[in-house]
Amino acid sequence: MSKRGWPHVDDPISVGRRLKDARLAAGMSQRELSFPGCTAVYICRIERGDRVPSLQVLRELARRVGVDEDYLATGTARAAESDPLLEADVALRLGQPELAELLYTQALEGAGERTIRGRALGGLGQLDFEAGRIEDAIGRLEEARQLLGEAVLDHPGILDALGRSYAMRNEYEAAIAVFGEALAHAQEREDTKEKTRFSVLLANALIDNGSLAEAGELLGTTIGQASGDRDPILQARLYWSQSRLHTAAGNSESAARYARMALAAIEFTDHAEYAARAHHLLAYIELERGNPSEALVLLDQGYPLVTRAGERSVQALFRLEKARALSRLGRNEEAIAIAMEVAGTLEERNQTDAGRAYAVAAEAFAEHGDRSRALELYELAADHMADTPTYLVDVYSKMAELLEAEGRKDEALELLKKAVGLKEQVRH
Repeated sequence: MSKRGWPHVDDPISVGRRLKDARLAAGMSQRELSFPGCTAVYICRIERGDRVPSLQVLRELARRVGVDEDYLATGTARAAESDPLLEADVALRLGQPELAELLYTQALEGAGERTIRGRALGGLGQLDFEAGRIEDAIGRLEEARQLLGEAVLDHPGILDALGRSYAMRNEYEAAIAVFGEALAHAQEREDTKEKTRFSVLLANALIDNGSLAEAGELLGTTIGQASGDRDPILQARLYWSQSRLHTAAGNSESAARYARMALAAIEFTDHAEYAARAHHLLAYIELERGNPSEALVLLDQGYPLVTRAGERSVQALFRLEKARALSRLGRNEEAIAIAMEVAGTLEERNQTDAGRAYAVAAEAFAEHGDRSRALELYELAADHMADTPTYLVDVYSKMAELLEAEGRKDEALELLKKAVGLKEQVRH
């Protein structure tokens, strides 16, 4: 093809490469980028350099991925609209944390403009979150939020990581506020992709906060809006959230059904992280249903997936559920060793999960006949679960049983009163 055939672009291969980089930086699939008159198949051909988009299509593609049309067409951009952080954003989306950190740090050191500084901090905060450095993540992401002001709404990755960081610290009200703000903005812009994303995140935060009715209503609306969408990852996220909702409500049969539906949807993809989380959730449900052997099988099937995904915190959660399963099967020494090992890892990430690990070890010590050590560990678990009354009810009840067996009836009665009060609080 001669250059006369495409005077508005430099060459098709370069256009395709720039479009793909910008799309990945925006966190969009080819299907999500498509629109009437420009299908996902056509976008694939543009990115391969097999097709040259018309000027009108090029402008719409540029608008959707958030870059200047001149950049897509020729690799240049008007000075006011050039993006010095594009390469860093691409590295972040492509899972290249070392390169992304270097580029964001360089941009931050040379940044005089408030917006560039905010975006660079936002990128570094997202890297902190993915690495499990939750306190650092919140500090940087909140500073980015302050610097960007209302413009932070145009950077959903920052709000996604900030809300999830608050949720990891059990600060669910803060997470709900962040996700709610992002969802409202997506609704105003009629951005279907971001509406679904933040609806699911908000629903999960509401579930964790005990607001089950509100979470159920939101999920119902989201499922209705996404009824024609065939994206397996979207379907898996919705099924997974429904499973968590039913788990929190104590409907183990429905929870297991939705978890298996999520797993089936994920099997159409190559997304190791989601497949691992589905195995983990299903194992948790099977334990709640009294099936530790089935849970152990699911955990053994899912663990290679989570090691491939590389998240230490998720690996620790897998091992925590394995310790619970082993304890229920009477393999107390194995359960104690694993629970005590993962408690240290989880201390860095989530106090409630660390408390759950100590509680598992305590239960195993109690089964082993060491009531004194069990009580010590239950107290440690209770300290870590101070903000999670659902788990505290069980810990206080088991501590009361041990105290009564030790002849410490007055202390046992006090703990039972606390457990009853917490149970009433959870119910409301």
